[in-house]
Amino acid sequence: MVDSIGTKAGAVTDRRTVPVDPASRVAAVRPVAADAPAVRSAAAEIAAEQGARPPVDTDRVSRIRKAIHDNKFPLSPSTIADRLLAFKLDWKSREPS
Repeated sequence: MVDSIGTKAGAVTDRRTVPVDPASRVAAVRPVAADAPAVRSAAAEIAAEQGARPPVDTDRVSRIRKAIHDNKFPLSPSTIADRLLAFKLDWKSREPS
């Protein structure tokens, strides 16, 4: 059976109001426009610096290339496959770096 929407037995129907003190005034907002250009220029400077070069450690890449060329780099097909799948599916690999 469905309950009615009206008042139910045992429900509180007498709700009294109590006077409340008015809220205090909020302080005036200070403009921050003076700092904004400096922050923007610093952010633009950092972005330009980071965008000037690729996010690759070229020294590490050259060491790995040399190790592969000298047949000293350990290649593990299962590790390569695991990391390729983890990269494709945005997972974290279980093997340490």
